[in-house]
Amino acid sequence: MKGGRSMMFCFFVAFFAVLRYSSGYSDFFTSIGHMTDLVNTEKDLVTSLKDYIKAEESKLQQIKQWAESLEKLTDRATSDPEAYVGHPVNAFKLVKRLNTEWGELENLILKDMSDGFISNLTIQRQHFPTDEDQTGAAKALIRLQDTYNLDTDKISRGDLPGVKHKSSLTVDDCFELGKTAYSDADYYHTELWMSQALKQLDAGEPAAIDKVTVLDYLSYALYQQGDMDKALELTKRLLKIDPEHQRANGNLKYFEYVMSKQKKDGQESATEATTKEQATEPKKKKRHPADHLPERQKYEMLCRGENVKMTPRRQKKLFCRYFDAGKNPRLVLAPAKEQDEWDKPRIVRYVDILSEEEMEKIKELAKPRLRRATVHDPITGELTTAHYRVSKSAWLAGYEDPVVKRINQRIEDVTGLDVNTAEELQVANYGVGGQYEPHFDFARKDEPDAFKELGTGNRIATWLNYMSEVPAGGATVFTEVGAAVWPIKGSAVFWYNLFQSGEGDYSTRHAACPVLVGSKWVSNKWIHERGQEFRRRCGLSEMN
Repeated sequence: MKGGRSMMFCFFVAFFAVLRYSSGYSDFFTSIGHMTDLVNTEKDLVTSLKDYIKAEESKLQQIKQWAESLEKLTDRATSDPEAYVGHPVNAFKLVKRLNTEWGELENLILKDMSDGFISNLTIQRQHFPTDEDQTGAAKALIRLQDTYNLDTDKISRGDLPGVKHKSSLTVDDCFELGKTAYSDADYYHTELWMSQALKQLDAGEPAAIDKVTVLDYLSYALYQQGDMDKALELTKRLLKIDPEHQRANGNLKYFEYVMSKQKKDGQESATEATTKEQATEPKKKKRHPADHLPERQKYEMLCRGENVKMTPRRQKKLFCRYFDAGKNPRLVLAPAKEQDEWDKPRIVRYVDILSEEEMEKIKELAKPRLRRATVHDPITGELTTAHYRVSKSAWLAGYEDPVVKRINQRIEDVTGLDVNTAEELQVANYGVGGQYEPHFDFARKDEPDAFKELGTGNRIATWLNYMSEVPAGGATVFTEVGAAVWPIKGSAVFWYNLFQSGEGDYSTRHAACPVLVGSKWVSNKWIHERGQEFRRRCGLSEMN
């Protein structure tokens, strides 16, 4: 039976090694659309695994019966071995068993009773997520925590707005999130998640990770943030559990030394220090990472629906109407439902501009081609993958399908702009915490070659289709003016990136907020200057 246990152990080692080191598609976390494939893959593997278990149980039953019959035989034989083998029949059967039957048993133990599972796993493993996916998903969860001011305990319990399938985090999950933050020297989030892991451990939740390891990370994270008292307290707690912990013993001595030195220095300078001098070296406090810039704060507030500058005066300027674009023949009988979202820059939404069938067709065409989204490098002018855009995208040309051609024509009808020089329809699907940080769609003066290879001038306007409902998060926000546009399935928003003079409108700086719950599908059309000379004439001043 040792051989059986060894075989099973080796099998599962190999199985999890495949999970860890498979070299399939990466960046699964950047597209919810591609992650849905993983759900079906896992379901298929579970079905195969259950068949494998059933076959193995049948095999083990055969082995168990064989072992029970042999146990009785060997008990009798070992009571008087010489007398036992003195019987010629017993001698023959012993030789036969050891030469033949034990070999057959060995083959039975080593035999894979369910080739379907192994072959299925081999086929599917090339599509498994990688370490990069796991890290990316962890960072996305931390990003959502910051953007939407989510409490660590609520996230762990799965209490998120709009969720249909509630799921909680284990101690080990919380530990992995803290460890991911620790790897980036992000001690603020290391503390949050290690504290949550410790809280759940203290509540008696079973886990593979132990309190000593969690306390080790947590005390160091607190020390890095300047909370020496708490770091010392947790280090002492660690040493009560493991008095021989080498690093903790070293830290204890160091923390005590630093604290005694600070206390001594403070007493010596207390009579001499002025209020101003004391203010120059404030005690470190727990804070957000250093990249928490003012624009980042505005961006996150807008994503939460805070600080949106929709005043009553501005609200009075916004209307909704039926729009036929100057009696365009294709819009006369079915005018577009146009509503104002913002006045400066003017942002308009077109409601029910896409049908359910059109949106599903666009997703169907795009999904096999989805790749990690790229952006224009302002220095080289070439497309490159950017960490600040977490999504996958695909490009669809009008000639590929009548639906794409029809949507392009509709955009031209409604905007009055020539789309023959526009870029192809870009379809994007945002992943876990999917976002696109603040940016401009047009090329600035320091990027003269951004669209040189296209030969169609700058991006004069942006048309953005929303193709899915997003239960929570996912707004398009304009950080310079404090505007927020929320995704409504089947609608589209439109704005000009350039003034009529051709100068860039810097108030159009915008961002796609992280998707908190759900899957966000969008498609956009970037319309260029060439071909618009008589459709949108130049203004007489720079700001027109």
